[in-house]
Amino acid sequence: MRVICVAALALSLAAAATAAANERPKALGDDALRSPDGRLQVTAARATTPPKIDGTLDDELWLRAEPVSGFVQAEPQEGKPASEPTEVRLAYDAQNLYIAAYCYDREPDALVVNDIRKDFQNGEQDTFEVIIDTFGDRRNGYVFMTNPAGARGDRQVSGEGRETNASWDAVWFVRARRVADGWTAEMAIPFKSLRFKSGEAHAWGINFSRRIRRKNEVDYWSPVPRAYELTRISLAGNLAGLSATTAGRNLRIKPYVLGSAVRPTGGEAYDGTADVGFDLKYGVTPALTLDVTFRPDFAQAEADEQQVNLTQFSQFYPEKRDFFLENSGIFYVGDAARNNRRVDNINPTPDTDMLLFFSRRIGLTPAGTPIPIVGGGRLTGRVGGLSIGALSLQTRRTGATPANNYTVLRVRQNVFRAGDIGAIYMSRQATDGSGGYNRVYGIDSYLRLFGNLDLSTFAVKTETPGLHGGDYAVRASYNWEGNFYHNKGGFMTVGRNFNNDLGYYRRIDTRKWFIDTGLRPRPKWFREHGVKELHPHILWNYYTNQQGQVTGKSNHNGFTFFFHDGGSIQPAFNQRYEVITRPLRLHPKAPAVPAGSYAWNEYNWSYKSNMSLPIFAEVSWTYGGLWSGTQRSLSATVTLRPHYRFWIETQMRRTAAKLDLPRTKFVRNLWTMRTNYSFTTNMFFDSLLQYDRDLDQLNANVRFNFIHRPLSDLFIVFNESRFMTSDADTPGRGIIVKFTRMMTF
Repeated sequence: MRVICVAALALSLAAAATAAANERPKALGDDALRSPDGRLQVTAARATTPPKIDGTLDDELWLRAEPVSGFVQAEPQEGKPASEPTEVRLAYDAQNLYIAAYCYDREPDALVVNDIRKDFQNGEQDTFEVIIDTFGDRRNGYVFMTNPAGARGDRQVSGEGRETNASWDAVWFVRARRVADGWTAEMAIPFKSLRFKSGEAHAWGINFSRRIRRKNEVDYWSPVPRAYELTRISLAGNLAGLSATTAGRNLRIKPYVLGSAVRPTGGEAYDGTADVGFDLKYGVTPALTLDVTFRPDFAQAEADEQQVNLTQFSQFYPEKRDFFLENSGIFYVGDAARNNRRVDNINPTPDTDMLLFFSRRIGLTPAGTPIPIVGGGRLTGRVGGLSIGALSLQTRRTGATPANNYTVLRVRQNVFRAGDIGAIYMSRQATDGSGGYNRVYGIDSYLRLFGNLDLSTFAVKTETPGLHGGDYAVRASYNWEGNFYHNKGGFMTVGRNFNNDLGYYRRIDTRKWFIDTGLRPRPKWFREHGVKELHPHILWNYYTNQQGQVTGKSNHNGFTFFFHDGGSIQPAFNQRYEVITRPLRLHPKAPAVPAGSYAWNEYNWSYKSNMSLPIFAEVSWTYGGLWSGTQRSLSATVTLRPHYRFWIETQMRRTAAKLDLPRTKFVRNLWTMRTNYSFTTNMFFDSLLQYDRDLDQLNANVRFNFIHRPLSDLFIVFNESRFMTSDADTPGRGIIVKFTRMMTF
């Protein structure tokens, strides 16, 4: 199997020799202002009077600020001039960076706006986005984005998109307006919301992106190949002209008060509680931030979505708690999933066979039940040439779960043009006198070669009482990401006594080889007939134990057709082989699948329509084998969006299976409905209803959120869980009211 990986790497290097010259589009126009390092450059004008942030670009400041334009397409015709011009102007004063964008459009009535929620989805509407690299290291940055309705979205990017944190929040202001020849946007970003080295003369990295959704067009000021996104900050231009700016210490205190009334399922009375706590944020230095939390509460976080699990592994649920998501990129170890714009209906999360740090292990049981957190702190930022992250939290004892202290330490040093080397230490230490502990420590590296070839490695060791020998995990991978050809592959080995209480992983005593490769041709005939791109691809995983015995195989063979309107269709053939060492129960009313080895084939069709339309659908149909029998699985999602303020989504997931065992016919049914109504860009109503037909159980999570001032919220949350049978117990029900207020000093 190693021969296959070596051959794939050789193929990547061969592709590099022929494709490297074409991977980066050339900027248009030789008269564009460039910095000494050859990058496009924009100069910020000094503002004597701050502009009024109203989306109307008639301030005197904007009349004298020099515009930059000449945007270049990445999609659909890479390297061609943007079909509609865009002009961007920048200015600053002692407090803020100001950005004005004029997005010209010959058909202003055709602008697509589908959402005005905070941190809206940017892919299915017209948008203007900016990424700012305040340290000029060409690796990390902040993204600010808006649409013609003035919605706000902000993100924190680490490692050029290896980790993108959409839950990062900053105080900033934006207004947008539709005008006769397009739309305009005006932003004010306080310097104290950013982290940078005050007084240094280095240039900031900056790039701008515009999306024209009806044409499925993506444009950049500093060109970016279509294989990448705005997060490819190494391709950004420079921001010059800033002087006498300071980030400040930016002390923020955010207290909360919470009241709740909860009745458990089968209970008769409500239990009323009240609670208080706070979060504190302090800029220890302009580049280093301290976060402190006392009695944090996450009652406003969205409920987990139920899943149909037909595997032998525990389900993976993403982190949704804001405290753990902010600055999470510094703690990430490993490479990123293949470019998220091209995952072809395959789960785009990083390799969940091994997530070294998974914050859901803190303050939550495996079933998702909260464990009270007393408090803790986090220190993140830069010291000298090092990126550092330190996290420590203390939990209380709950039932059989002891009180624990959780600590994570992370350092990373930039090397070469776009690489880094780092180290990590993680610890769970029981603090109730039992002496239980778990420790994980190791090193990692990420290197970029030839522009598009990345190499990623890590090696870690664990320490747990009673487990000795085989307590390690090592992973190495390469990734070539090109416009026409992509190839990712590597190897991972995990010892029999590996134990990480702060991670998520599926197998121990295992070796894994993996390959993800494919082509992305755009033949003229297909483009003339509505298909923008073809994507034949293979994803192959091969598992053995440490003795070399095969324990699992999966082989996904897909062929995706991407349409000009953003939709896609994919037929696929999947081969599976699994060895289980204990019986596996797939349905509560069916007998367990006996331990043993099983091989089966699956056939799948997936379809996604144009998601910018008022009504769109996603459908996936799988049929073929399943363990010792057969399956027919259907997942269908229909979304109705009559207005950008309102949408409703209904999803049905149904699996009918028949195994070669007595009484093994069963059907799994899950229905999910989501709704959202956005009263304004600061007031939202969301609901999540989930019905499990097998259990005849209905769960509801309804949330109202009012952002009454920047980073200050009022939440009203209603939860209910009820069984729909005639003899069911009293439904479980709860209502929570939470008020937060950000105070800045």
